[in-house]
Amino acid sequence: MKTNDVIIQFTAKIVFFIIFFFSIHIFLAGHYTPGGGFVGGLLTSSAIVLLVLAFDLNTVRNVLPINYTYLTATGLLLAFATATFPMFLGKPFFTHFFDYFELPLLGKQSLHTAMLFDSGVYLVVVGVTMTIIQTIGEDE
Repeated sequence: MKTNDVIIQFTAKIVFFIIFFFSIHIFLAGHYTPGGGFVGGLLTSSAIVLLVLAFDLNTVRNVLPINYTYLTATGLLLAFATATFPMFLGKPFFTHFFDYFELPLLGKQSLHTAMLFDSGVYLVVVGVTMTIIQTIGEDE
């Protein structure tokens, strides 16, 4: 028997975007306040899990055709490359660089290589948690 969950599905679509954009905010705010790649990745995963609960795994898989194993590998590669790059410049492992740039519409902003590392962590967290959720959801 299939139930009609129109209200739950409609609400989940709206709340998904609220949680997703909040996760981006937490990710970007992580250099100056608590947050960053790990917390942002967990929030993004929770937004996707909300869709899985409201719809089903196959529907979400069709809407978001992401191979989470590749996403995890990409995140690991990005984080590892960011951490090892300074060694090629004669600097210690994990040395981060930053500078200030004048960006259109945003004005003077500081850009950090730590943000690249956090991006890798974000991708790894989303990839691993969604791989776990999909693996559990596929078991019968």
